[in-house]
Amino acid sequence: MVFGSGTRWLAGAIVVACVVLVGPSAPSGAPVARPLPAGAAADVVPNRVMTWNLCNPCAQSNVDRAAEIATYAPQVVALQEACVRDVERIRDHLESLYGLVYHVEYGMVLRSWGRCGGAPWSPGAFGQAVLSAAPMTDRVSVEYPDGGSEDRGYMAVSTVVGGRSVRVFATHLAQRRQEGVRADQSRLLAAEIARYDRAIVLGDFNAMPDAPELAPLWALAADADPQCRPASGGACKPTTDWQSKFDYIFLRGVVPLEQGTHPSPYSDHHLVYSDVDPVPNDPPKA
Repeated sequence: MVFGSGTRWLAGAIVVACVVLVGPSAPSGAPVARPLPAGAAADVVPNRVMTWNLCNPCAQSNVDRAAEIATYAPQVVALQEACVRDVERIRDHLESLYGLVYHVEYGMVLRSWGRCGGAPWSPGAFGQAVLSAAPMTDRVSVEYPDGGSEDRGYMAVSTVVGGRSVRVFATHLAQRRQEGVRADQSRLLAAEIARYDRAIVLGDFNAMPDAPELAPLWALAADADPQCRPASGGACKPTTDWQSKFDYIFLRGVVPLEQGTHPSPYSDHHLVYSDVDPVPNDPPKA
């Protein structure tokens, strides 16, 4: 069908009129920053560290996850049950929506289409990740010889917290009712932590403070919550929706200043953070 010039002019006029009446359209599905609560951090807090199990595949919005992290704006945040795609989107949202710029390193332990999507022949990677406002070096990623009912592991990086070089570990131990597996994992992790005079160990340990399998870690470090110790009974604040203390910030050669535990509607684990003061000493051992 052929249209004359008059018909084309009329169609163009109608389009222009619609634009004037409706206004320019925004990109479909563009992420929008969620307003942060009063008292939210204005910028990255240079001596703050955080751990958070994302509860993947809880299918939550990465914009909402980014807003939760931006509220506290830690220098370092360790994520567990994380898919690479989700971490990348969270990192992008932190920068584009909240002006918080992070480096990222991964400690992935499996590839899972069911959890992380992707093409059937190239499923997404799943495990731990560390975001740091300062560059990270000397990354290691170790899968535990026995992960229990699901592959588990730890990762470690060297970065700067509170103006000092610190070795940061992130881990996720075996699921509940697998005490023997967690005991072996704890011993392996503790042997690596012991090499450093100054270390921060972040993660979901799936065990209460008095669990025997955590003894190797307590022998090297203390939890950022000064009231939480193996013999402290109910003094430890719960870090899960089922009122268990499973998420820890273990400190070695680092002093806790302020600790916070905050429930989130976007995971069955709470966000756990601590402001810390690394003890002056020589740089961590290589």
